[in-house]
Amino acid sequence: MKHSDSGERSAALPHGVQGAADPHFACAVRAFSKMFPGPRFGGGALSVFLDGEPVVDVWTGWSDRRGTTHWSADTGAMVFSATKGMASTVIHRLADRGLIDYEAPVAEYWPEFGANGKAAITVREVMRHRAGLSQLNGASRADLMDHVKMEERLAAASVNRVLYGKGAYHALTYGWLMSGLARAVTGKGMRRLIREELAEPLNTEGLHLGRPPVDAPTKPAQIIIPQGALKNAVLGHVVPKLAALQWSGGLGALYFPEMFSVVQGDIPFLDGEIPAANGTATARGLAKMYAPLACGGRVDGRQFLSPELTAGLIGRPNRRPDRNIVFPMAFHLGYHSIPLGGLMPGFGHAGLGGSLGWADPSTGMSFGFVHNRLLTPFVVTDQAGFVATAALIRRGAAAARKRGYRPVAAFGAPFVPETQPVAL
Repeated sequence: MKHSDSGERSAALPHGVQGAADPHFACAVRAFSKMFPGPRFGGGALSVFLDGEPVVDVWTGWSDRRGTTHWSADTGAMVFSATKGMASTVIHRLADRGLIDYEAPVAEYWPEFGANGKAAITVREVMRHRAGLSQLNGASRADLMDHVKMEERLAAASVNRVLYGKGAYHALTYGWLMSGLARAVTGKGMRRLIREELAEPLNTEGLHLGRPPVDAPTKPAQIIIPQGALKNAVLGHVVPKLAALQWSGGLGALYFPEMFSVVQGDIPFLDGEIPAANGTATARGLAKMYAPLACGGRVDGRQFLSPELTAGLIGRPNRRPDRNIVFPMAFHLGYHSIPLGGLMPGFGHAGLGGSLGWADPSTGMSFGFVHNRLLTPFVVTDQAGFVATAALIRRGAAAARKRGYRPVAAFGAPFVPETQPVAL
């Protein structure tokens, strides 16, 4: 680490932005602030850690659809597939203690998983999205809300021979594959493990699976999404049939009845345990979780993961298109990279709409970005547009290393044990 001795204070923040930032990140913070110019654009937060210390922690905008509640230090967003990074990190913590071997068959720990020809599928294959188990195979909305049932369905499922052994994004099933494996070796569900293996040792309240308890400091933001019913009789008849085909790709991995309704209203999706999609996180929580992955496994002066295991989380560049979503994701042990022209060095996991957590071991930097805007005219730009802001973050980190920096004050609640027992 390289701290500044100049007495330089936090950068002046743009109007409406709360928190603090080292001055070297002023351009990145300005770019972040412009994403939320008014209530109908929602709100969000950005956090950056350098050498495991916070150098940016800012938030702005609104956490509700009516634009009456401002985003706060403890506002969390449902981060969609960025949840996969959380679930994967739990598995790495278990592997670090010798409870899981990446090269071992999943069925060695979870015997039921060996049904229907899956006995040889390894933990590594599952974590690289190569298990051929991406399809939901007709699961209903009610099925998806029962995490134990989904684990059992996947344990009994047959492999899709078209996809097995090839990179094919397991958009929703990945989470239950991780929770089924973790439950087999610990007897605990993923919701509890995220609290015990991530939030508690990192001393952050900003990492939950599903809806945080009512009395928790973390308050989930409403998702900015059209609230009207989206129904089409023809699509309702044709889409399920297409999703059931072996070559259906991303449609088979994502489609289930009433899929839009689960993120409307009070976000019913948050009431299940969907470790691939319904994490509630603050930007600070994600950035801190990825901080040790960028710093040899250490954060807050303690070893969160061993240096050896942490070094193995960096995958090789792979530009082969994913079979389900076409874009090359280069998945390696649960995280993905962006293997295109050095756009975003490092690895992590993005979620629908653009929320993400990221680690860049080459610079010792991690960051988290969350927001609550989805399925608006801005969703495509939200998904890809953060790349430009990430470049500004990297530029700020380089300047901070050269000239020295000061960590920002701690914001948000530290870890708070839940008053009610967490279900297994």
